[in-house]
Amino acid sequence: MDRALVLNNVKSLTRGNLGIPVMLMALLGMMILPMPAFMLDVLFTFNIALSITILLVCVYALRPMEFAAFPTVLLVATLLRLALNVASTRIVLLNGHEGGDAAGKVIESFGAVLIGGNYAVGLVVFAILMIINFLVVTKGAGRVSEVSARFTLDAMPGKQMAIDADLNAGLINQEEAKHRREEIAQEADFYGSMDGASKFVKGDAVAGLLILFINLIGGIGIGMIQHGLAFQTATQNYALLTIGDGLVAQIPSLLLSSSAAIMVTRVTSSQNMGGQILQQMFDAPRALAIAATILIILGLIPGMPHVAFLGLGLLAAGAAYWIWKQRHQTVEEEGGGWPVTTRDSGGRPASTGGSGGAAEQADQGLPAPPEARELGWEDVATVDVVGLEVGYRLIPLVDKSQGGQLLSRIKGVRKKLSQDLGFLMPSVHIRDNLDLMPNVYRITLMGVTIAEAEIHPERELAIDPGQVFGKVEGIAGKDPAFGLDAIWIESDQKDNAQTLGYTVVDASTVVATHLNQILQSHAHELLGHEEVQKWLDQLEKISPKLSEELVPTTVSISILLKVLQSLLQEEVPIRDMRSIAEAIVNVHPKSQDPKVLTTAARQALRRMIVQSICGNDKEIPVITLDPELEQLLLKSQQQSQQSGGGDDIGLVLEPGMVEKLQRSLQESAQRQEMMGKPAILLVSAPLRPVLAKFASYGVERLHVLSYQEVPDNKQITIVASVGQ
Repeated sequence: MDRALVLNNVKSLTRGNLGIPVMLMALLGMMILPMPAFMLDVLFTFNIALSITILLVCVYALRPMEFAAFPTVLLVATLLRLALNVASTRIVLLNGHEGGDAAGKVIESFGAVLIGGNYAVGLVVFAILMIINFLVVTKGAGRVSEVSARFTLDAMPGKQMAIDADLNAGLINQEEAKHRREEIAQEADFYGSMDGASKFVKGDAVAGLLILFINLIGGIGIGMIQHGLAFQTATQNYALLTIGDGLVAQIPSLLLSSSAAIMVTRVTSSQNMGGQILQQMFDAPRALAIAATILIILGLIPGMPHVAFLGLGLLAAGAAYWIWKQRHQTVEEEGGGWPVTTRDSGGRPASTGGSGGAAEQADQGLPAPPEARELGWEDVATVDVVGLEVGYRLIPLVDKSQGGQLLSRIKGVRKKLSQDLGFLMPSVHIRDNLDLMPNVYRITLMGVTIAEAEIHPERELAIDPGQVFGKVEGIAGKDPAFGLDAIWIESDQKDNAQTLGYTVVDASTVVATHLNQILQSHAHELLGHEEVQKWLDQLEKISPKLSEELVPTTVSISILLKVLQSLLQEEVPIRDMRSIAEAIVNVHPKSQDPKVLTTAARQALRRMIVQSICGNDKEIPVITLDPELEQLLLKSQQQSQQSGGGDDIGLVLEPGMVEKLQRSLQESAQRQEMMGKPAILLVSAPLRPVLAKFASYGVERLHVLSYQEVPDNKQITIVASVGQ
């Protein structure tokens, strides 16, 4: 079985798929099984908290369809309250003769504290609540629900005809028409369900009244007959418990009835149906926060069960804070996420869906607000060092709430490169770009586009490493990072493709790998003065005296920056800070030339350079230049430098000789690659920078070393000589 499928199933269960079945089993358990008084307190408190939360969700919902699961929630909450009534009735009738706290602290508190110990007052208060709930709220909400359902059903043919007219006129497409029809059907279902749910609540109010009298009469009878209590004692005990039980049940009933009335009296409009019940109920952290405040205040009242109220209040407050933090956390890669800012082509904020954004309002010719201040430098937009722009279909890849893994992948890429190269990679600023094709992403450096590619987020990329044993069906493409032939396949074909020899990766890995390749090849451009200062700060921690001697005593930060950039450009890591700094300090005051300092640093890092190329092999296979050619290059370079011509080899050799040299080096490098050996060109120290620059233009995977950069413990084996 696929491990990812199992994990997804477990996640789906934990996100609410088990909630309703578990709650229904709990309802049956409360009706059948005996329950301790403490558990009854907790469940009554939970019932009150649930009712308050539902009420506040209804208040903060802008449209009824935003809480389309309300009828189901209302039904479940009512069943929970009725089950609690059954459980509390059992405890009241069995243990009522023991005293006021026989059925738990909550019932005792509501019966004693709220009514002040006067049973007549308690009966009157309970009767008033029943009248309000039954005659006013429930009856009114039921009537509104009935009328709304009737009007909604009557309006459906007209709405359907309007959709067909818009479709025929070309104003909307088939997808939009289908979407609108689904919204109309959902709206009709919602008001029809609300009509039935209101009648359910009405029946619950009647049941509460009957349960009160049954408990009161039955309790007095049981107390007098079975337990031999006097009429006054039995009436005192069972009246207190019955009234308290009735009030604890009636208050949540009144809150739910009010919630139903609020929902059905809202002005409705077509709206997308929300997510699952849990997401809809707890989408607004304000509801939980206010509910938590109310619970904590109730828990602080003397006589109330502090553990139940304060415990659930603190839990609700913690949940509200966590939800608020999740909603306001940024979706960018640095430190757990930066905001995925949506921008139009001009860099102004715009809505993700392409409608309703501030930029569009500006484009509609609305009058601009008056300038409150003069323009300053804060109004000048800065360019992102590293940017990732995505089409709208790729937004789920960077959205953690939709299961996107790209942010964590990018963070892993930055961490690995930072450890390998020796400086902190800058943050990757991610935003959507409506100008891009839906499946296209773009990588930018300093605001300039470096790479662009198209991917399919719902598929996986099967890369051909060079030897496969068959073909798979899918969309032909290229690996963006290395340009290898690849096919975008369905997820269920992954195992088959791997069996045939393909390397299969998901879309997030494709983007992260491409970004890794771009960052690694442009690492020298990402290193600036700020990064060099941080590099010096790290050096100061491990070697304070050396750091003090290096800058500003020996060289300036600018010269050090040029040296480090030169090393990174030649794929030499700068993590060995001590060796680099000591090499530069030892050259001083002989030279301040960054090229000379770079050469000294490379010689100090020779063991690391050779190890990265050849590993731990004792012998180093090298390609050398013909002595005559090397002498010619040295002489020509000296003449060119004296005349101010620079280090470009094209300036010191004839074009024909340059082409011949390039072709010979390329052939020698290919032969080494075919043998599985690294291609290393060994030259004298003055020529190494020139030939390294020359090789970077046209000779792939050729490493240029000087004789001084070969460690003492390595042996040289000449495999080819160029220029003979």
